[in-house]
Amino acid sequence: MSIPALMNWSGGKDSALALYHALRDPRYAVQHLLTSVNSHYQRVSMHGVRVALLEEQARQLGLPLTRLELPESPDMAEYEQQMRATLAPLQAQGIRHSIFGDIFLEDLRRYREEQLARVGMQAIFPLWQRTSPDILREYLALGFRAVVVCVNEQLLDKSFCGRLLDEDFLRDLPSGVDPCGENGEYHSFVFEAPYFGQPIAFTRGETVRRTYPAPGGTGEAGFWYCDLLPG
Repeated sequence: MSIPALMNWSGGKDSALALYHALRDPRYAVQHLLTSVNSHYQRVSMHGVRVALLEEQARQLGLPLTRLELPESPDMAEYEQQMRATLAPLQAQGIRHSIFGDIFLEDLRRYREEQLARVGMQAIFPLWQRTSPDILREYLALGFRAVVVCVNEQLLDKSFCGRLLDEDFLRDLPSGVDPCGENGEYHSFVFEAPYFGQPIAFTRGETVRRTYPAPGGTGEAGFWYCDLLPG
């Protein structure tokens, strides 16, 4: 019998490919999507994608979507409290496994596993320790298509924001940038996937710069965001 599980869905390429593998794994029955959302702007956390496009992804997948509503700059204690409260109704439905698209960040994996263990849940990592080039080759071969919606200006310049995530994008990446953006170099929005009934329609809006307090509280970190407009 398949184990009920939820997918931590960012809407980007890594969570999309991890979901692809989870859906094909007879051990798991993916029953729900969970996405962190900035409650003030109603956009996917870090990615900056409008909730309307997130909801269209869920509709194409035919899976219910739970939003983890977070304030603009939550501290870790607040984030963890909100996460526990959001997971409780899903646990009541029998869901004890949580799927992630992480690839190689050991500290992040350990944090997720420890936090889930505290509430009696287990983490699953379908892409774990695969190489970034291998992941992207599979992503493209399967017919996934995505647009880059956010870049860290310390690692990539504004010109990368709003581009299609394709072979040309990968060839243009500077040396030292992980092809999957696993270190936070960029984030993406998947608009076409093997499990979507049809591509998600959108138009590119303006590209804007946003700054946030840098980790450690020293200075600011800058990011470029490409706004995507539904349909």
